[in-house]
Amino acid sequence: MKISSLLIGSLLILMITSSAPQAQGPPTRKDLLHILLTGQQLSRIEVKEVTIPAGQSAPKHTHPCPVVGYVTSGRVLFQIEGEEKRLIQQGEAFYEPKDKIILHFDNDSAQQPLTFVAFYLKQADEELIQLIK
Repeated sequence: MKISSLLIGSLLILMITSSAPQAQGPPTRKDLLHILLTGQQLSRIEVKEVTIPAGQSAPKHTHPCPVVGYVTSGRVLFQIEGEEKRLIQQGEAFYEPKDKIILHFDNDSAQQPLTFVAFYLKQADEELIQLIK
């Protein structure tokens, strides 16, 4: 019985170590966005996951703080006032400058929700968003 237990234990260790992921080289880094923040005092960062249902749009708005984001699923039709509309795909980053009017932040799909992670770079107790009517 001791030999059987020892053999089973050895086989289990062999199975675990042979199925463990093998080293695949060093980590890689992919540049997604470079933004220079000037004149912004940063005292707080809030990170939010936001989901916009299929076919819906965010209302016209501004942010009293800079916002950096990353689309985790879906595609967003994005436009800052004075700039061209553009599509931001899953896996891409975006930047919403402080106090700039965001004309479009629309889910580009009528079937799938849009999900993104937003990093609000706040100064003290600034609001996250101000809607424009």
